[in-house]
Amino acid sequence: MLIASQCQAFDDPDYIYELKMDGFRCLAYIEPGKVDLRNKRNMKMLDKFQELGELHQAVSAPCILDGEVVVLVNGVPDFYRLQKRTLLTDRFKIHMEASRCPASFVAFDCLYLDRQELNWMPLMERKNQLLDNVKENSRIAVSRFVEGKGKAFYQAAAARKLEGIVAKRKESLYYMGRRTKDWVKFKRMADEEFVVAGYIQKGRRTYSLILAKCREHTLIYKGHVTSGVTKEVIRQLTVTGIRPFHILPMGNEEAVWVAPTHVCRIEYMPNTKDVLRQPVFRGFRDDVLPREVQI
Repeated sequence: MLIASQCQAFDDPDYIYELKMDGFRCLAYIEPGKVDLRNKRNMKMLDKFQELGELHQAVSAPCILDGEVVVLVNGVPDFYRLQKRTLLTDRFKIHMEASRCPASFVAFDCLYLDRQELNWMPLMERKNQLLDNVKENSRIAVSRFVEGKGKAFYQAAAARKLEGIVAKRKESLYYMGRRTKDWVKFKRMADEEFVVAGYIQKGRRTYSLILAKCREHTLIYKGHVTSGVTKEVIRQLTVTGIRPFHILPMGNEEAVWVAPTHVCRIEYMPNTKDVLRQPVFRGFRDDVLPREVQI
């Protein structure tokens, strides 16, 4: 079951609202003495998160749970710490990281329980089965929800700098691998202006803009954006072939450098790492001069 595109938070008595956990979406296949974690690409995840191999001790019957693997730091999901785990290959380093910042599984749906498929049950019935089947501990929790009041819940999540919330229709069924408007997300986003320094053509119709900001009169490389960039956007740029940075940023060897005269607005997920996470190009700003886009 995939979540539909983002929209504005709303109130509706026919919906429940849950926190959108900043983690990796996974299905947990659990049976006596055995756990198998699979991400959305059907890749096995348990080797990276060995501490979740005991989830079978927390359920009353064989089941398939939908949820997210998260790493909490000071009680808040830390996506970068989680992502670091997936890049490790040495078993000793994985074990050390698991001891330092163990992962947890937050379950929000139950698709199969004790030889019975539940995906054709309404969501609230599946929620009841989930609560009855899972005994929470430090490695597994059941996602909590509020009913009807999406706007206030979103504001509370945003005030705590959480990723956002998901609205789910109470009567919704579970369609494996399909996107549905019965589940919609509201993500906390930030927007910021950047100077366009160049672009990279990644495919026949795929382009990434190279972004920068000014430090007094010097351009400083800040990253890329691909989503929302079209050929029409590229046509508005003036190619110069002159690199505006003193040092070539890594990954920009195939860059086409342009006159740094265009300012664009980028929407992205706010974070504490000074990186552009899930950036989206939202258009040019004709009312902002490049020299005004300062770090």
